[in-house]
Amino acid sequence: MFYKLIEQEKLAHRSSETCPRSWKYNREQNNWFLLSQNLKFSEEEKTKQANFSASEDLFEMWWFQQGLSFLPSALVIWTAAAFIFSYITAITLHHVDPVLPYISDTGTVAPEKCLFGAMLNVTAVLCVATIYVRYKQVHALNPEENRIIRLNKAGLVLGLLSCLGLSIVANFQKTTLFLAHVSGAVLTFGLGSLYMFVQTILSYQMQPRIHGKQVFWIRLLMVIWCAVSAFSMLTCSSLLYNGSFGTDIVQKLHWNPEDKGYVLHMITTAAEWSMSFSFVCFFLTYIRDFQKISLRVEANLQGLTLYDTAPCPVNNERTRLLSRDL
Repeated sequence: MFYKLIEQEKLAHRSSETCPRSWKYNREQNNWFLLSQNLKFSEEEKTKQANFSASEDLFEMWWFQQGLSFLPSALVIWTAAAFIFSYITAITLHHVDPVLPYISDTGTVAPEKCLFGAMLNVTAVLCVATIYVRYKQVHALNPEENRIIRLNKAGLVLGLLSCLGLSIVANFQKTTLFLAHVSGAVLTFGLGSLYMFVQTILSYQMQPRIHGKQVFWIRLLMVIWCAVSAFSMLTCSSLLYNGSFGTDIVQKLHWNPEDKGYVLHMITTAAEWSMSFSFVCFFLTYIRDFQKISLRVEANLQGLTLYDTAPCPVNNERTRLLSRDL
């Protein structure tokens, strides 16, 4: 009985030494110790406890507060809201048919064209920010991979040109400047599809070293979805606008089932909506990646005043580009 009590005391002593819940950090001495035992720990144990505390802080945050994950989230939500609000307004005022109108038709007539243009301009800005952050993240994760660096730069250029096209589509309606509107649509959908393809190749190059294989497969599925929609839209729109069904279909906002080319029109509009949603779903895959990145801005001062004096060394200020309090 006496030996059993001794063994129990030894086990209790060992458990108290290894239990992480009694750890306390001493800022003055820069070490960790147990409250009950006042024992110091090795550097490895300190690192484990620091990581444990960081994971606790991360767990207490909402998912959109982690890193810059709110950026693709805001892009997706705002884009969907732009489509929905302009669609509801156009339907309510009987400016378009309720069954699968062109996306741009819901922003052709006032007042919905004002709402459509303003909201899509904000979408273009959010898209530029998201594409740039993605570029910086891939570059930081692969600083010495020349092939990935070249693909990453190509993706940045394609993405920014696609955002420019989106702004053109938003501000030039097809009933006023048809050529400008179509040019913007080609930039948006054409170069946007290439951007998705490049990012999928980058995901393939980075798996499984940077992220899991499932990320690549999900993005590949989005690219296939986009490609099928693009092929359907291009094929049917080419047949629809070749002149066999009249010359006024460019300005046409209302369609009846008895009209010539009605089936081609419905397939084209359905493919356009499908392609747009493939873009939206692709940016959804950035949310988890953006939880692992944050950007900082550095202010480099050349002096303590704004007068024309000789420059002097000043301590630089580095702050977060966007505060977590947002």
